[in-house]
Amino acid sequence: MRKPTGLERLYVDFDSFFASAEQHLQPHLRGTPVGVIPVDSEHTGLIAVSREAKAMGLRRGTFVRDARRQCPGLVLVTARHELYVKLHKEIIRTIETVVPVKAVCSIDEMLCALLPAEWPQALRIGQRVKDAIATEIGPTLTCSVGLGPNDLLAKIAAEMEKPDGLVALHPDDLPGRLLSLDLTDIPGIARGNAARLSRAGVADMEALWRLQPKELRRLWGSVEGERLWMGLHGYTVERPETQRRMFGHGRVLPADWRSLNGAYAAARVLLAKAAARMRRAGFSARTLALWLTDRNSAGWYGEERFRPTWDDPSLLASLSRLILHAEREEVHRSRSVHVALHDLVPLSEVEEDLFDDAPEAQLKRRMEYLSTIADHLNATHRKTLLHWGPWVTIPGGYAGAKIAFNRIPDAEDF
Repeated sequence: MRKPTGLERLYVDFDSFFASAEQHLQPHLRGTPVGVIPVDSEHTGLIAVSREAKAMGLRRGTFVRDARRQCPGLVLVTARHELYVKLHKEIIRTIETVVPVKAVCSIDEMLCALLPAEWPQALRIGQRVKDAIATEIGPTLTCSVGLGPNDLLAKIAAEMEKPDGLVALHPDDLPGRLLSLDLTDIPGIARGNAARLSRAGVADMEALWRLQPKELRRLWGSVEGERLWMGLHGYTVERPETQRRMFGHGRVLPADWRSLNGAYAAARVLLAKAAARMRRAGFSARTLALWLTDRNSAGWYGEERFRPTWDDPSLLASLSRLILHAEREEVHRSRSVHVALHDLVPLSEVEEDLFDDAPEAQLKRRMEYLSTIADHLNATHRKTLLHWGPWVTIPGGYAGAKIAFNRIPDAEDF
């Protein structure tokens, strides 16, 4: 762990990305309040709002019926994830004409590392990134750029003057502007953490700054508290490399799909998508989990364990058995369904007896081979041409291919 002396990190954070992307792609929407929704339904909420909609008081998560009442001129657009991913890749190429991208943090956030020779010109480089995006992509997609001695402070700086901001937090100026922030403005401090700190007498940034690293670790209840202290004080924090833990997908079900049969049909599609992602990444799974939840997030959970498995027929058979258990336990309705493949094993570590001539072993090898062929055909033609059993189209589309905070779908997911 070391303490940098310059502005080593540059963080790019796009403003209202999904909504701005629609205004970029549809010029007639520019200057108009826009809300992006996950599905074409009056019973959903906004997943993004444009700058104009924010000025009318709309926020992400507002229900459609409330948004229409609050902003009569609001234009609702159903999310088009495939186009957002394509635009994201264009943005990465554009940023890299100025400075290499070190890490993609989400669909609309990127982290860059500056060389020591670039530290004195960090603000100028940040402006060049903004200018390149405006010139090569278009002026509608604005971004805020933050500069700092480490990843955390660069991200905080990018949030300080949104939209279209450019802020530097130099290590020599700390705590400086940090003291004007609320605790929940700091990445990693959610309301629950802030409440815990407040009960311990730490109600604002000035009190947080006065703590010692071991104190914050104790209050936090883990080493993350000490890492947060180091990051805020300008130190470079080395984190252990994360490892893939699961492949999964979930979906809130349309009103007429909320029977057990509807949940099962949707779960089959979601499982097939998750299994294809798992195979592309080179893994097999030893556990399949299924969640069926109601409006209050309660519901039914079941899982089945097996030897390392990665072919669709075996995994779908496991799902069928889990659904049968739910039926026996009289689960009749479900508002959402989630499937997850976990307890992963790299395919390179799966031991297979190629000389096992038992019918079950031969059938399993055949199903694995056919699953790989199906993946290849479906990816080549960008549609589901080959699948096992019934296949349905879940309203809203993008089953298994929606953009999540920490995952950007591959082209093969669409």
